[in-house]
Amino acid sequence: MGKIVGIDLGTTKSAIAIYENDQPKIYQNTKGKRITPSYVALKKSKDKKTGEVSQEWVVGETAKNQAIVNPLSTLYGVKRLIGRRFDDPEVKKMETLASYKIVAGPNGDAWVEVDGKAMSPAEISAKVLRELKEAVEKQIGEPVTEAVITVPAYFNDAQRKATKDAGKIAGLDVKRIISEPTAAALAYGMDKKKSGKIAVYDLGGGTFDVSILDLTIDPKDGSMIRVLATNGDTFLGGENFDERVAEHLIKKINDENGTDIDIHDKASKAKYATQLQRIREASEKAKIDLSSQDTAEISLPFLMQNDAGETVNFTCNMTRKELEDLLEDLIKKTLPPFQKSLDDAGLKLSDIDDIIMVGAQTRMPRVVEVVKQFTGKEPRRDVTPDEIVAMGASVQAAILQGHVEDVLLLDVIPLSIGIRTKGDVMATLIPRNSTIPTEFKDIFSTAEDNQPNVDIQIYQGERAKASENKLLGKFTLDGIPPAKAGMPEIEVSLNIDADGVLNVSAKDMKTGRAQKVTVKANGGLSEDEVARMLKDAEANAEKDRKFREAQSAEANADYELKTSAKDPEQEWFKSAPQELKDQFNTAVKELTDARTKKDIELMVEKTNALKNVRTAIGEAFTAASQPKPETPASGDAQPETAVKDPTPKPPAPPAL
Repeated sequence: MGKIVGIDLGTTKSAIAIYENDQPKIYQNTKGKRITPSYVALKKSKDKKTGEVSQEWVVGETAKNQAIVNPLSTLYGVKRLIGRRFDDPEVKKMETLASYKIVAGPNGDAWVEVDGKAMSPAEISAKVLRELKEAVEKQIGEPVTEAVITVPAYFNDAQRKATKDAGKIAGLDVKRIISEPTAAALAYGMDKKKSGKIAVYDLGGGTFDVSILDLTIDPKDGSMIRVLATNGDTFLGGENFDERVAEHLIKKINDENGTDIDIHDKASKAKYATQLQRIREASEKAKIDLSSQDTAEISLPFLMQNDAGETVNFTCNMTRKELEDLLEDLIKKTLPPFQKSLDDAGLKLSDIDDIIMVGAQTRMPRVVEVVKQFTGKEPRRDVTPDEIVAMGASVQAAILQGHVEDVLLLDVIPLSIGIRTKGDVMATLIPRNSTIPTEFKDIFSTAEDNQPNVDIQIYQGERAKASENKLLGKFTLDGIPPAKAGMPEIEVSLNIDADGVLNVSAKDMKTGRAQKVTVKANGGLSEDEVARMLKDAEANAEKDRKFREAQSAEANADYELKTSAKDPEQEWFKSAPQELKDQFNTAVKELTDARTKKDIELMVEKTNALKNVRTAIGEAFTAASQPKPETPASGDAQPETAVKDPTPKPPAPPAL
């Protein structure tokens, strides 16, 4: 069996590692560097003698170094497009950042256009993967055909599949896709001797993730890493930091020289493509320099000519304090997701033992300071932030090959999964941040008399209304024998395996007839949808609570009115005292009126009133049916009387 490599396919930087000699090892690229820029470019060159124009694809540092002179054909940040639809709001944001053209692919996905040709992000990412793969092959002297690749924790099925497709295009069989924070925890936990709670703060080039993990070390049984909760921001990373600095520099350039550069305007981006690329590179360089020094000089000689035909030479100094002031709000945007992940894990900051900083952006001193101020703890400095994810991926590869046998990894699902019940109610069966693999079963029933089938609709999200969540899949269970509404028992079972695949089945408990469907646990949700659902659910918590109360009140009222409608025809009702009959008629009328008005509080009150009077009538009949006691002879047993209890039964299972 060949070696399975671990790859961190990052938004701005990538790395590759192999687990060997009982530890993960980062392999260098063809330039002798441990980190490879996630840049790809179509480079053209002209033969001086023949005049023929040739072109070739270049990757990594070579592609990044020629971006200034070739901005329209230099591709970067493509990970933010992979697996997304062209009309995705995040794609529109990326159009602002990119110097290249983003177009709609034939399948409606976001693609890129290079030299008039549309290409999928998976094709571009495959070029980065192949560059890493071939560099390792040269060093180890054997083919590399299998890999574990990492993705952000919130990557959806489409994005994960597109990442797998990129691996396939690069000649790799992708054995597993794992989340970046989880991979970091795997690498961190390999040589640890002590159990504890870990927070992984992952601020990379394109996304931010935070995961809370429980590391359990047992001398006999080995290590167990369990993800307790995960959260993040779908469009926050180093590229946003660079853009903020670039906007600041552009304003200074325009103010000083009367120019009209606009990083957000398509026409301006096309007109000043080369200038914008130089400004972006200068912004990134200044940001990096200010992580290790107090002042950085930004020099852009011969940038352009102004309207008067004068050459624009721009130079300025930026201090670390100025940079931190520019980026402070972006840095602090990472704190609410951090707190939310703690809340979902049921932990306090004081429960966290270690904080691992992952992603190159965490090299910025102010980022570390903000995390330290927020947590009251010093983040770990003994990990390499832009290498630890690839190292963790190689650990997962070693686990799959059986080279590491004493480590167990348990991941979670990011959003709740449930089914739609009567009234568009979302019946949550597996809450978000549930550990996988997991399964859940519950009993449901029909909504109408003689209903021959039920539609099982599976949703994912946090809203009370099923239709406001993401539909994952649906199927129909038919062949249900005729029966009164609420009588059939339909067992609905959900099962999520270790790969995140969701299996749903429904079974009629009387006939044994069953139906099932397999869907992905995150069901094609976009990264933006995941974040929006969580934020939307929190913002609409009160609205959702009222909706649930209304649905419950209406369902209980309908059930009580329906089941009580035939009471007057029953013998036990006819024998009831007239006073109780009058109370019954009044209760029915008042509940009907409250139901018509949709007055929730009154509906609950009148439903309980009708229940109480029906119970009283039943108890009166039971008491009247009891034979008068006779004085038994000494030693005789007391007679027993079996009487059918007319007391109303509790409501049936939820209707589908």
